[in-house]
Amino acid sequence: MSLKKDKIGILGGSFDPAHQGHLAISKEAIKRFKLKRIIWAITKKNPFKKLSTVSLLAREKFCKKIIGKNNLIKVKFYEDIIRSNKTINLINYLSRNKKIEIYFLMGADNLIFFHKWYKWKAISQKCNIIVFDRHGYKKRSLNSMTFKTLNNKKLKFVEFNKVNISSSQLRKI
Repeated sequence: MSLKKDKIGILGGSFDPAHQGHLAISKEAIKRFKLKRIIWAITKKNPFKKLSTVSLLAREKFCKKIIGKNNLIKVKFYEDIIRSNKTINLINYLSRNKKIEIYFLMGADNLIFFHKWYKWKAISQKCNIIVFDRHGYKKRSLNSMTFKTLNNKKLKFVEFNKVNISSSQLRKI
């Protein structure tokens, strides 16, 4: 008799700043994939972006403000525990709990360059990858090396009513 695993979503990023798009994909993932909860794994620094001018604590507080009373989404900082900002190290750390199944959430813009992430193939082998369509990124993400390599084995591309917003756009305001 096998034990049913709890499905846990991970949405990683610098959340600089967190916005309604993060919340929308989290809620959609919970609904579509029957996730028990989502963890917003906040990082001090995204390896592909410059260092944020906003403190980690301020970004964490703003995440919690965006989440509001939604008790299915939690904000956590793991880098002091795992001593890394690499996604594979977070997945390995969380995978030690054999009672959970991990769903890694990302926007379609991240899928385009996912093959440049540290140990990206290992990430795809250890968890389900859920990619949410983002305005202007669908064609490039579906033509990406990662999508062609994984091609619906461990990757699901989700189309939904998108929130046309990004952290990059908000930083310019």
